[in-house]
Amino acid sequence: MNIQEQDREYIAGTYSRFPIVIVSGKGSIVTDIDGRDYIDMTSGIAVNSFGVSDEVWRSAVCEQIGKVQHMSNLYYTEPCVKVAKILCERTGLKRVFFSNSGAEANECAIKVARKYAADKKGDDCYTIITLRNSFHGRTITTLAATGQVHYHELFRPLTPGFVNAEADNFGEIESYAKIHKTAAIMIECVQGEGGVIPLSPDYVKKVAQFAKDNDIVLIVDEVQTGNGRSGKLYSYMNYDIQPDIVSTAKGLAGGLPMGATLMGEKVKDTLRPGDHGSTFGGNPIAAAGAVSVLERIDDELLAGVRAKSKFLFDAFTNSQGIEQVSGMGLMIGLKTAKPAKEIVNQCMNNGVLCLTAKDRVRLLPALNIPDELLAKAAEVIKKACK
Repeated sequence: MNIQEQDREYIAGTYSRFPIVIVSGKGSIVTDIDGRDYIDMTSGIAVNSFGVSDEVWRSAVCEQIGKVQHMSNLYYTEPCVKVAKILCERTGLKRVFFSNSGAEANECAIKVARKYAADKKGDDCYTIITLRNSFHGRTITTLAATGQVHYHELFRPLTPGFVNAEADNFGEIESYAKIHKTAAIMIECVQGEGGVIPLSPDYVKKVAQFAKDNDIVLIVDEVQTGNGRSGKLYSYMNYDIQPDIVSTAKGLAGGLPMGATLMGEKVKDTLRPGDHGSTFGGNPIAAAGAVSVLERIDDELLAGVRAKSKFLFDAFTNSQGIEQVSGMGLMIGLKTAKPAKEIVNQCMNNGVLCLTAKDRVRLLPALNIPDELLAKAAEVIKKACK
C-alpha cells in the first residue's frame, strides 16, 4: 500500500485530506512525494510561523534536544521560564500556564475563570458567555464554549454553563449577564474557523469595559490570531484593551505542540498547587522553539506582516469573482462567487495551498513569506476565483 492507502487503513478517519503527500519543504515552499513544489498559504493552519525547516528555529530545537528532551513539572527547567518571561513582559500579563494545544489553553482559561468567580462570588457563579460563530476547541468543554451548533450535535451532553451571544450585539451580552451569574466572557477578536470575521472595535471595547465594571473575567482566545498573525503580537492589541486571560497556541512554538494560558493581575494567583497540571506542558524542546519564534516577532517583522496584509487586501478587493475580503494581518478570508472548496482545489492543482473557513477561502501564510511568492500565490488565487 502507498502512504494514502496506509493512512486510510490505520489512521482514524477524522480528516478529509487533500490527495497529496508532503515530504519536505523550505520556508514557504513545500514539496510532495512526487517532487512537485507548492507555495504554502496555510503554514499548517497558522502554526509554522516562519515556514518549514526554518534555520533559527531548527537550531534552537536541535540544541535543546542535545540537552534534555523532557522533565516533569516537579522540577525547574530554563526554556519554559524564558517563554513565560517574554510573554509576560510583552503583554503586561502576570503568570503563564503551559499546555500542548489551543483546546487545552482554553480549558485552563475556563477553569481559572470559574475558580476565580467561585472564590469571589460563590459556587453558583459559573456561566461563561461566548459568541455565536466562535470556535474554542474540540474537547467536550471547549465544544460547549464553541458557538456553532453543528459541532455539538454528535457529542451531547456537553459541559453545562455556556451561553452564546450574537457577535457585535452588545445588548445580548448585557442581557445574558443579567439572566446568568456570569464568571467570564470569552471572545475571539477575529473569528477564524467562523469565516475569518473580525469583531468591531466599538463592540470589543464595550465588552471589555462591561467585564471590568462587573468583575467578570475577560478571556481572549488568541489560539489562531496570536503570535504575530494579526500584525500585532496578539490581536487584542489592535483593539486597545487588556484582557484578564489570554489563551494561545498554534504559531507559538513554530511547529511543535505548545499552548499557553496567560493570566493577568486579577486572576494571577487563582491556581494553587494541585489545581491544574499537564505532563508535557512547558516541554523544554517545544519551549526552545517558542523562544526562537517570540524573539523574532519584533516591530520590524510585525510591520512586514501589516504590509503583506495590505498587499493582499489590495490585490483581492474588487477582483473578479471575489465578493468580500475579511480578516486581519496574515489571516484573510475571501468570500467568493464560486464554492470555496472548488477554488482551493484549483489552486492546489496550480501549485498553491489554501484553506477554507465555512464558505470562504482562508489564507494563513508564514509571517515572513517572501513578497515575490506572496504576489505569485495571489495571482493564482485570483485566476481561480474568476
